[in-house]
Amino acid sequence: MRVYLVIMDETEEASTALRFAASRAVRTGGQVHLLALVPRQQFVAFGGIQATIEEEARARAEALVTSAAGSLLSDGVAAPAIAVRQGEGVAVIREYLAEHPEVSALVLGAAVSGGPGPLVSHFAGASGQLPCPVYVIPGGLSAEDLERLS
Repeated sequence: MRVYLVIMDETEEASTALRFAASRAVRTGGQVHLLALVPRQQFVAFGGIQATIEEEARARAEALVTSAAGSLLSDGVAAPAIAVRQGEGVAVIREYLAEHPEVSALVLGAAVSGGPGPLVSHFAGASGQLPCPVYVIPGGLSAEDLERLS
């Protein structure tokens, strides 16, 4: 079974990557894995405040991937695997890929304008060192184009 890993955040490019991965999963009889990243918070002198900030960030990330999973289920896609991890994005994704050799492709979305973003820049440049292909989905694709290309 093909497994498509999508890094979820609140950006439009993540939604585009998710739509592409969901369509590929349906066409190939595969599954989608959703990974939400929770960045480590800067040190705050009062530990209780820092813990609260980190817990709120984790709760937002969990709500985001739960919502994305619900939209996949309503579109007829098999239930996705969900993970929420804290840490630096590149390191967390590399750890996830090492722990999940079943992942067939890392699916990232590129912004419509501006730079490609840190994850796309890193993983596109390091694609030869990864255990799976990297799909970079242009943010400007229409729903019809996404469907056609998947």
